[in-house]
This record gives sequence, structure tokens and C-alpha cells, in this order.
Amino acid sequence: MAIDFKTSARFSVSPERIYSAWLDAKEHEAMTGGEASGTAEVGASFTAWGGYISGENLELLPESKIVQSWRTAEFADEDEDSQIEIALTPTDEGCELTLAHSNIPDNQPDYNQGWDDHYFTPMKAYFG
Repeated sequence: MAIDFKTSARFSVSPERIYSAWLDAKEHEAMTGGEASGTAEVGASFTAWGGYISGENLELLPESKIVQSWRTAEFADEDEDSQIEIALTPTDEGCELTLAHSNIPDNQPDYNQGWDDHYFTPMKAYFG
């Protein structure tokens, strides 16, 4: 049975800043510390963390929503892609990023903790 979860983090920058950085390969690398590729176009493929993560941009609503198919090198060939949906909401201090991750194969590690360790923590340091 597939695993679904939702997590969130607050950042001291605008939703526009997070949106742009997430979809720009060079800035994605800078904010996470892992090699990335991709562009801000629906249908474009992307990679992150040196190819450990791969997927495709499924839906992009500038400055507010990113939907991507998502899988890691640990997914079995027969596993379907999982999906992430990122919602960016303005706050008085910057923005809140809410990430819903769905359809994760049940034999995978704890990606909820992984998002915090490998994305949210380095992003907070990067954005200050």
C-alpha cells in the first residue's frame, strides 16, 4: 500500500523566491547542496541530488504551486512514480511551504524526515 503524508516549513523569503529557486537548477543546487537539473516548464524533466531524485513538472502556478512526479533511485522499476505538491502561502514573515507527498511505495525510507533533513534545513540556512 502506498504512503502519503503532508509536511510544512516556514521561510523568511517570499513565495516567489522559493518558487523560483525550486525550479532553477543552479539555485536548487545552491539551496540544497545537491547537483540538480531542470527548467520551470510544464512537462520538463528534472533531477536533484546528483540524479538520486528524478521526475517531471506536472503543474506550475507561478509563485504559488508546484506539482511534480517524483522518484528516487531506490524505487523499483515496477514502482509507479510518487507525486509531490508544493503549496506556497504568503505569511507576515515570508512564506509557508506545504508539501504533500503521495503514492510512495511502502518499501521506502522515511521521506518525511528526508524532506526536513535534505531540503527544509538547508533551505532555511540558504535563505537566512
